This record gives sequence, structure tokens and C-alpha cells, in this order.
Amino acid sequence: MTASITAAPAPLETSPEKPAASSVVPHTAAPTRNAAAEQAAANLRIAVRRRREIAARIAAPVLGLLVFLTIWFAVSQMGSIPGPAKTWEAAKIVFSDPFYKNGPNDQGIGWKIGGSLSRVGMGFGLAALVGIPLGFMIGRFLFMRNMAEPVISLLRPVSPLAWLPIGLLVFKGADPAAIWTIFISSIWPMVINTAVGVQRIPQDYLNVARVLNLSEWKVFSKILFPAVLPYMLTGVRLAIGVAWLVIVAAEMLTGGVGLGFWVWDEWNNLKVENIIIAIFVIGIIGLLLEYSLLLIAKRWQYD
Repeated sequence: MTASITAAPAPLETSPEKPAASSVVPHTAAPTRNAAAEQAAANLRIAVRRRREIAARIAAPVLGLLVFLTIWFAVSQMGSIPGPAKTWEAAKIVFSDPFYKNGPNDQGIGWKIGGSLSRVGMGFGLAALVGIPLGFMIGRFLFMRNMAEPVISLLRPVSPLAWLPIGLLVFKGADPAAIWTIFISSIWPMVINTAVGVQRIPQDYLNVARVLNLSEWKVFSKILFPAVLPYMLTGVRLAIGVAWLVIVAAEMLTGGVGLGFWVWDEWNNLKVENIIIAIFVIGIIGLLLEYSLLLIAKRWQYD
């Protein structure tokens, strides 16, 4: 009898179970997701800020113009003044031939603008040639300051048009009288602002110049002018605004070729739409003059 021996199966060796590869999460994953979320939030904030800046720079002015046109249209419905549409049609006629000439008092708007600008340029230029050096001397020398202060305090508050009869009496002509009125009205902002700028210079700068025995020209070119330039340009900007205001009023009284006389002449002809056109032209030119001076101020700004 043969016995068969069946071998028992060998026990299986068990090894520690390894986690699946997909279940292994690196420690840097959570911080990476947080950084990405923070970057996305920062980009969103930047985009919102840019949209607000665009709205402030573009949408707000456009909205203001629309409100202005709406008010203008509503007032025109009462029959007092021409509306935007009628004024636009008149403007197309006015600007269709801006340089025509049908006589000494019937000329295109281009000649009117040129006449007013030439008077402003002459009066303002003379005021700058006199006012800026005078402001430097008043701010630099105490004796000059004490001598000029009562005169400036007395004459500066006088209305610009009060000087027009004096100009007519002295110069015997409308154009010189208008130029004189612009000169005497626009000189004060340049004198005062330049003098204030000189007085604001730290005394230490002047003491160093005195120790180095610098000449008066060196003091002016190396110390006074760079430090006073922002004040001087502010005075120039104020003065050009005054000059542009004065020329319109002066031309209403003296006549000739200019925007002021054109306004008065159109009032006599009851062409109110042309008066509104003149108002817009005067405002746009004044804005361009001030913007040009701002560009000059940035160009010549010392760091």
C-alpha cells in the first residue's frame, strides 16, 4: 500500500502594500494652487482698476458733455437761444471759408482769430519781458520789494477795462490801447509769482553762493532760475488766461478785426448762433494756450 504524500502549499510571503502612484500628493501642490489663486485675484483687481481709470478719463468727460448738450437743448426749447443743431449748421457755414475778405470789417473767422492772437501775443510778450525780470529783482532785493509792494497792491485790483480809456488817450489808437490793456492786466501774475519763487529759495543756497564769491549772474543762472522756474511758469499760465479774457472785452469796445468785435457785431445783427460759436472758439483757444504752456512747463522742469 502506497501512501501518497501531498505537500502542503507553501505560505505566501506578504509584503507591505505600496500606495498607488496617483495617491502620492507632493507637498508643494497646495501652495502652488494658493499662489495661482492669489495671482488671478491680483490680475482681476488690476483689470478692475484699469476699467475704472478708463471710465474716469473717457466716460466721465463724455457724460459731462452729454449732460451739457441736454441742458442746452432743453433751454433752447424755451425759445431763448438756438439749439445745438441750429448752431452746428451755422458753424459749418462759418468755417466753410474762414479766410474770406469782403472789406475791413467783414472777414472770415480765421482773420478774427489771428487778429485777437496777435494782440494777445504782443501785450503778453511785453508783460513777460518786463514782469519776469521785475519779479526777480523784487524777490532778490529787499529795497526793491519794499518799494514795489505798495504800488502793486494799489494797481493789481484795478479792473482790466479801466485801463482801456488810458490807453486810448495816450496811444490814440484802438490796437495800441488793447495791447496796453493786456500788458497792464497780465503783468501782475508774473511779477508776483516770480517774486514769491525767489523768496522761497532756502537761504543756505544763497549763503553758499556768497561763500564761493559767485557773481550775480552765476547766482541767477545756477541757483535762482532753476529754483524759481516752476513759480514763474505758474505766473505765465495765469497771465495768459487773464490776457485772453481781456482781449475779448477790449475788442468789444475798440472794434477792429477780432473775436470780441465779432461777438458784439453779431449781437447787433441778432445772430445769436454765431455768438455761441464765438464762445466755443474762445474757450477752445484758451484751453489750447494753457495746454501748450503745460507742455512747456514739463519740458523745462528741473529734477
